[in-house]
Amino acid sequence: MKDMLVRLMELPETWALEAKLLEKENIVIRKAIAPEKHLLTEWVNEQFGAYWKSEVEVAFSRQPVSCWIAQRGNEVLGFACYESTARNFFGPTGTKESERGKGIGKILLIKALESLKEMGYAYAIIGGVGPIEFYEKTVGAKVIEGSERSIYQNLLRKP
Repeated sequence: MKDMLVRLMELPETWALEAKLLEKENIVIRKAIAPEKHLLTEWVNEQFGAYWKSEVEVAFSRQPVSCWIAQRGNEVLGFACYESTARNFFGPTGTKESERGKGIGKILLIKALESLKEMGYAYAIIGGVGPIEFYEKTVGAKVIEGSERSIYQNLLRKP
């Protein structure tokens, strides 16, 4: 998998899509807070596995927490972290399978990238990308050539 670079200066607006999701689906998108750590990390572990759980734990070690969440009532629908694996890195991010296609992932991505912009970055790295087309279309991200050997190249794995 390759890394991507995204320019943070002209990110798309999300307010209209956020308002629609709130009105039609009662979906709230906001920053996570410390008391939710155990619930979110358990959910991420169940939905996406232990590696992403570890990265979410790092996001909760930051002040303020470097993770956005989507929820409907007491149900987690998605999340997006930043500055978990490395400085200026976006991810991990994921949306519950049954909720995909509604724009939740798009909003979470843009909110997390806006947070990186607020920290003073002009560009951000999306590490180990799976859905390249999604990032190209949503935020104009570009593949970083030669990035196959990335920060994840020597990741310890269970045998």
